[in-house]
Amino acid sequence: MNWQALWNDGAIITIHAFVALIAMGAGAFQLAAPKGTALHKALGYFWVGAMAIVAATSFWIHEFRWFGPFSIIHVLSILVLTTLVYSVSAIRQGRVAAHRNSMIQLYALALLLTGAFTLIPGRTMHTVFFGG
Repeated sequence: MNWQALWNDGAIITIHAFVALIAMGAGAFQLAAPKGTALHKALGYFWVGAMAIVAATSFWIHEFRWFGPFSIIHVLSILVLTTLVYSVSAIRQGRVAAHRNSMIQLYALALLLTGAFTLIPGRTMHTVFFGG
């Protein structure tokens, strides 16, 4: 792996990508592990924080500009932040199915699907994982 490509893109992109990778691992564990335990709750708060960082840092990344300095990715980031609040609120209200569904959707769409787009040749994460 060529981690230097990531370090060369600056602090915001490095933080964004690194925290997203951590969230992918933590989220996979979270989905596979038993639910309702103290570990699930603690790791859940960690994951929500990581996802908030990933979404928030995206507002300082402007590789694709469709609406001034912003793109559809920034709309997705607003959706991620809103869904995180909804998901935490749902579980606090005892709405387990709503919490589960929204968290699974966040993991699949906001991490896996968008993460797959970062592997397109010419993008930094493609260089990190597959070379220049």
